[in-house]
This record gives sequence, C-alpha cells and structure tokens, in this order.
Amino acid sequence: MINPAVPINELKRLDSLRELDIINSLPEEAYDNITKLASYICETPIAVVNIIGSEHNWFKSKHGTDLAGSSREDSFCGHTILEPNMLLEIPNATKDARFEDNPFVTSDASIKYYAGISILDNKGLPMGTLCVYDSKEHHLDEDQKIALKALGKQVEMLIESRRKNKILEELKHELKENNKILAEFASTVSHDLKMPLANMILTADMLKVKYASQLDEQGLEYINYLKHSGLTLSDYISGILDHYSSNSSQTLNNEDFFLNDLLEDIIDLLQIAENCEINLPDNNLKLYGNSSALGQIFMNLISNSLKYNNNEHIIIDIDCTENREFFNFSIKDNGIGIPLEEQNKIFELFATAAKKDRRGKKGHGIGLSTVKKLIENLGGTINLTSEENKGTIFEFTIKRPTTVD
Repeated sequence: MINPAVPINELKRLDSLRELDIINSLPEEAYDNITKLASYICETPIAVVNIIGSEHNWFKSKHGTDLAGSSREDSFCGHTILEPNMLLEIPNATKDARFEDNPFVTSDASIKYYAGISILDNKGLPMGTLCVYDSKEHHLDEDQKIALKALGKQVEMLIESRRKNKILEELKHELKENNKILAEFASTVSHDLKMPLANMILTADMLKVKYASQLDEQGLEYINYLKHSGLTLSDYISGILDHYSSNSSQTLNNEDFFLNDLLEDIIDLLQIAENCEINLPDNNLKLYGNSSALGQIFMNLISNSLKYNNNEHIIIDIDCTENREFFNFSIKDNGIGIPLEEQNKIFELFATAAKKDRRGKKGHGIGLSTVKKLIENLGGTINLTSEENKGTIFEFTIKRPTTVD
C-alpha cells in the first residue's frame, strides 16, 4: 500500500477547512440528496461526501454505508486531492499497487472500486471529495463521469454557500455587539446630559422671570435663544434614547385595545391646532398587540405630518384594515412631501429630507429611523409614497400576535 502524499498547499487547505467549520456539523438534506444521486447515476452501492482533515476523513454525507469516516493514511480520497482537477477512478483496487493491501480492500466487506472528484473551495483548495465505491470491479462510462463531476460542482456550491453564511453570521454577531456597545454609550451619555440640560433650561426661565425688568430686548432674546437651544438638544437626546430603546423586543406586553381610542389619546397629547383636520378610521377596530409601540409609531408619524406642512388647513387621514396575518395602517397628509431622491434613505438614522419644519426648526433625523425599527420588531414593514408640495402617504403593517388562551 502507498500512503497518499501531503499536498504542497496543505497548510492553506487546512486553514480554509477550519474557516468553513464543517467537520462534525449536522446532516443536511441537500448533501444527502447528492450522494443518493451519485450512487444511482454511477450504479454503485456507496457514495459519500468526504471532508479530509489533517489526520482523518469525515463523511458529511453518506449513502449505503454505516462508516462515519476513516484514517487519512488509508484513504483513497487522499490520493484524489493530489490532482484536484482530475477524476480519480480505480476500477479494481486489488490490482493497484497503491491500494492492494489497503485494509478496506483486504477486509471481508472489501472495496474494489473507487471513483472520486475533489471538492474545491473558492480559492481552488480541495476540502474533500465526492466519491463512489463498489465491492466489485466497475467502470464509469463518459456520461457517468460527467454527471459525477457535475454533482461535485453542486457540493462546491453548497460549501461556498456555507462559507458565505458563516461570514454573514459572524458579521451579524459583530454588528449586534457593536450596536449594543453603541446603544449603551448613547444611553449613558444621553442620561448624563439630560440633567445639565434641564438645569440650563430651568435657569433660563428663572433668569427671565427674576431679571426681565433689568434686561433690554437683546438680553431677553439671548435668554430665549439659550432656552430654545437647550430644548432642541433635549429633544435630540430623547430621540437617540427612543431610537436605541426600540432595539428591544416590542412583542411583549400585548393587550386588547381600540385603535381610535389610542389615536385620540395621541391627538390630545400633541395639542392639535384648530386648523388641523385629522380623520380617524371609520371603524374603531379592536386590536390585540403592543399598544405602547404602536402609539410611539403613530406619535412620530402624526407629529411629522403636522411639522412638515405649510398649508393653512392641515389634513391628515388615518386608515386601518386587517387580514389573517397583519394589521395594515396608512397615514396620509397634504404636507410638503419628500423629494424622490431622498425617499430611499429617509428611514436611515440622522437622515432628513426637509431643511426646516413649519416652525423653522431643523429635524434631527431620528424619528423615522425609530419608527422603522419599531415596525420591523413587530414583524412588519413600512413604505412611503410622496410627491413634493402634494403630501405623503406612509403605509405600514404589523404582524398579528398569536393570542394565548
């Protein structure tokens, strides 16, 4: 018997194999289907997807055998990966000097026939093989060889998909950890700023009350500006806190509530002016879900419809329908609209479409980002239709929670 040599790129091959993290992974139907097809097409009782480690072979998928793998030094496949672009066929192993006294050939359940094709990674390094075995002499015709090579390519695609998914999972985990750190940082900084800001705003009010008679018009203007700046920064910090608090699951604390009752409470909080007409849904639907999260969503959207509207008479239409899976909401206004080139990024954090609202204040670009996160946490989606100087329609869905009896 001639033991297989070690490929010249063995260290790189093993590094790639470790990155793939496939050895001892769970069975997968996609691989099992390929070994079944290989066995059927090649007319052999055994077919395996064999991953070749540093010392042992491990079967990712097997058909027609109870073996889980083998020692690499006894391996047929160790010879296959030495010429990774070639199909290795051994019609009768008892007549081949490399395998004539191989334990798999000389055992009671002897292997006489072998054919294998290397499974390559995205850099052309062999991770293992797709191979077929028989207990008697055998030959593949040209069509069977072509089919075995084609099935090998399918295994390569599965392995490449696994590699990409693993990279995505690692990036997702890294992003989650970074977001967690950023959220904790934002929360800490925001809370630390809140108290000094509150003191600054309160001090401005006290100065105005106590010393108003001693200040000229410009002095009073400075105090008003100081308070206005403090309130603007306080709103900005509150928006950051709301944005990051929306990372937590919003599907808890579900309850029954009526939509129009929720909307009326929001309208009362916003202190709607007389020149504003808000039309609620005709039917006061009874919903089951997270009223707090939905209230925060509507608070942001209605507030935007009010702020970004230059009409003397503001009109906001709110509607809701339902089906077996989702609640479907829409809120339409006759405001300034959103430019087409801004619509794709309007839900990004700190993105703003309008330079100023109806009061001359510039938005901080946090509200709609928070709305999108809340909706996605509730299993829904949001989109918009808008035209400049004609208005905007926001349409969003919320997945119906499963009720608990």
